[in-house]
Amino acid sequence: MDLGLKDKVACVAAASSGLGKASALELAREGARVAICARRADRLQHAAREIAEATGADVLPVIADVTVPADAARFIRAAVERWGQLDILVTNAGGPPTGTFEDFDEQAWLEAFNLNFMSTWRLIREALPHLKKSDNGRIIAITSVSAKQVLPNLILSNAIRAGVHGLIKSLAQELGPHGITVNAVCPGPILTERLVSLFQKAVEERGITMEEAQAAWTSQIPLGRLGQPEEFGAVVAFLASARASFVNGALLQVDGGMIRGIM
Repeated sequence: MDLGLKDKVACVAAASSGLGKASALELAREGARVAICARRADRLQHAAREIAEATGADVLPVIADVTVPADAARFIRAAVERWGQLDILVTNAGGPPTGTFEDFDEQAWLEAFNLNFMSTWRLIREALPHLKKSDNGRIIAITSVSAKQVLPNLILSNAIRAGVHGLIKSLAQELGPHGITVNAVCPGPILTERLVSLFQKAVEERGITMEEAQAAWTSQIPLGRLGQPEEFGAVVAFLASARASFVNGALLQVDGGMIRGIM
């Protein structure tokens, strides 16, 4: 299936590893030109080389912290200056700390809000004038299944990512008339560094083995296994494509069937 992404320009945030990198890789495989950002220069450059070597795509690495407004603006600007257009924006940032309500003070809540909500807002704000000029404008937010079904010990993610979903649903209404689709992809248990860190915390707090920590997740998944980053990236690439031109306002989980709710 030709996804119609050849020579489209995509910005993928927080893409030096994990789900961001997997998304950028799949977009590049489909022929898109891809700008990626991350805070650590060494990991960012390594990811850019890997993606370029695997796909032959033009990849632009930009050192940027999406929690810093000037960095987010510079990331988008760098892509437009390089290629003269922007067609696809994939918003992404690391997950906030794990813990319960009483573990966090006001500053922790503000930092988590800046990390996951405001980074999404500011990337969209910077990209929107360019996306309006595209004939394939796409906004895809990487969120979490925690925004659809609350997960234990993840209160910051549960609350704030749900707010991102409200933003995505609202923008789908506002930007649809401009031909821009706005969707969220909600990863469940995908085998990334973030998930491994959750396993490790369970080991430390509950005195269980890594195998037992992993089994606690896989037991909730009808497919009986963890997801792979490339399986997630393929969904992002589809939503970015011409083939998904009538998918708008979707909050699509990629979780092997873990979320059982109807909505």
